[in-house]
Amino acid sequence: MTEGKTSQPPERHRGPVTLRRDSIPLSTADQRLLDSHLRSEWKTKDAWRALRILSEFVEGFDTLADLPPSVSVFGSARSKADSPEWKLGEDLGAALARAGYAVITGGGPGVMEAANKGAAEAGGLSVGLGIELPFEQGLNEYVELGIDFRYFFARKTMFVKYAQAFVVLPGGFGTLDELFEAVTLVQTKKVTRFPVVLMGTAYWRGLVDWIRDTMQADGKIGPEDLSLLFLTDDVDEAVRHIAAAGADDVEAASARRTAREASG
Repeated sequence: MTEGKTSQPPERHRGPVTLRRDSIPLSTADQRLLDSHLRSEWKTKDAWRALRILSEFVEGFDTLADLPPSVSVFGSARSKADSPEWKLGEDLGAALARAGYAVITGGGPGVMEAANKGAAEAGGLSVGLGIELPFEQGLNEYVELGIDFRYFFARKTMFVKYAQAFVVLPGGFGTLDELFEAVTLVQTKKVTRFPVVLMGTAYWRGLVDWIRDTMQADGKIGPEDLSLLFLTDDVDEAVRHIAAAGADDVEAASARRTAREASG
């Protein structure tokens, strides 16, 4: 061991609370909520949990309300600093910052850390929305504005509410969860004009082919639904795609305002 250095103790963030060593519980707040099987717990503990859930939404809304235009970036927490997706994430974070966007990630290691690093070092705002997990430790060092959440659903609302687009880099189940939630919200028009960019064509091509050749071919999605995904390896192309959608929004809003004034 290098002289003068000590290893950091295990750590868990639970909202504003930091827990270490024996104070770390064996389960997370999400697990205790979703694994509750006894009706007696539904009538007692879950009622009190509702207040804690409300507090997470209030904290998120209050903290993030003044963000500039932002883009949420997703990708694997397991990616190493020498991996292609790390470099892609870092370059993307920097490009988004130079284009005037804040970068929002899950605040963890891997691709998330890379995107936060790129944004911070390019002079942009680097945001991290962390989650209480048994196997990850806190927010990465490049997060400048961070919130730790107990509940996935509160955190996921913030990713969508305060972003103008999603960019999805290679990742695992959590990344796929965010990807398909975003696409579903756009498909069902819960959000409109919301670009979803897949970066890493070699990684995502098989999934996109399956969506087209199986889901679409079998009529499970419409012919236009595949166009909700924009696939590229080019950082500048991704940023242009996001910016173009934003420009279209401004133009459409201006046209609606002009129409209302003319009819009024």
